[in-house]
Amino acid sequence: MDSGRRIFGLGLFAAVGLAGVPRQLWAQGARPGPDDVMKTWYRLVLELVRHTATYTPPVASRAFAYLGVTAFEVVAQGDAGLRSLAGQVNGLAPLPKAVAEVDQAAVLHAAMTRAVAHLFGNTGPTGQRAMAALSRSLGAEVAEGLSGDILAASEVQGDAIAAHILAWADADGGAIVRNMGFPMTYEKSVDPEKWVPTSAIVQQQAPLLPEWGQNRTFAMPGGASCGLPPPPAYSEDPASEFFLQAKEVFDIKANLTPEQRAVARFWSDDPMLSPTPPGHWISIAFQVLDRDKAPLAQRAEVLAVLGITLADAFIACWHTKFEYDLLRPVTYIRRTMDPKWESIMTTPPFPEYPSGHSTQSAAAAVVLTALIGENVAFEDATHVDDGLPPRPFASFHAAAEEAGISRLYGGIHFRAAIERGLEQGRCVGAFATALQTRV
Repeated sequence: MDSGRRIFGLGLFAAVGLAGVPRQLWAQGARPGPDDVMKTWYRLVLELVRHTATYTPPVASRAFAYLGVTAFEVVAQGDAGLRSLAGQVNGLAPLPKAVAEVDQAAVLHAAMTRAVAHLFGNTGPTGQRAMAALSRSLGAEVAEGLSGDILAASEVQGDAIAAHILAWADADGGAIVRNMGFPMTYEKSVDPEKWVPTSAIVQQQAPLLPEWGQNRTFAMPGGASCGLPPPPAYSEDPASEFFLQAKEVFDIKANLTPEQRAVARFWSDDPMLSPTPPGHWISIAFQVLDRDKAPLAQRAEVLAVLGITLADAFIACWHTKFEYDLLRPVTYIRRTMDPKWESIMTTPPFPEYPSGHSTQSAAAAVVLTALIGENVAFEDATHVDDGLPPRPFASFHAAAEEAGISRLYGGIHFRAAIERGLEQGRCVGAFATALQTRV
């Protein structure tokens, strides 16, 4: 399933910069349509996420949400069967309408050009060149055969839609990420159950994005809308539930099977080494939509609602993480079982409960099931170009459950964080699927 691979990878930066838009996305000699424009920009974005230092999973989820809404609103203005998200998602006012004849592909290209440049304004020089080159080369392809008046009106309309959405985005609380998302000062708790740094990196002596859970949500009323009960009560008693959950992590690592190790690696999705966990679910959506030759309206709908639920999932998860501020397994196991113990994966620098993988994956599965179908089997080839073979799944929910349990195999989450994270994600996904995208 080629569409799931890093089809361009770093080669996308080179191909766009040196040879223009890769033609294999549409027929040789044909003018790209809006579907082609959308796919091309998203594929660049999946690479930009890998190569933009501040793009940790919460930040990446935010970008996917705003890009999805941008593309959807362009498509909805040209499709009488789609309903705008204005007035449905929090704070989005009605969008500007075209006042002259426009071309949908040209509108979408103009909107994505502005939105991607804004959201990835801090990417490195290679990414900046790739964005500029794609804007120029794809723009030339899109402009073929259009009159000057229609092209100009389309560019004005696309720019106006993007400007409207970006102004909305800039007021959500997550637009500015300083110091890679780590606060310059942070007062740590002295309570034994509370999070403590697990890395020797100076920057990571404070947790990542502690205020993210206060950001404006999209479909949920607020960050606390999908709250969770407390984790098992902290205890160092070997008979306690907390100790037993930690002992499970300890024992799994001691007896890890090759399959469990492969699952942990497949879903690791580390920042700067992957498109991040939310990008992985965007990749899954693309693979299935491409395989099924989904129409433009469905593709725009899926990417918008999926982006929204991923962003809401990280807000909900971070709200709960910093409500309970729970320590990581490595801290507890070293304290009570083995002072030299190490997890097979690097422990992320923020509180443990709940699992972000679980929350966002369950939310994504709810949305994809609602918009694509129940028990849709697929093969996930997201990491083929990273040397990892595709993995088959019987459904989106099956993939979400594997993504969640991968964090137990990796040694970075207790079981309660995984199971309750899945519960939280299902709650988040229900808010997103309640959005009315069809007339």
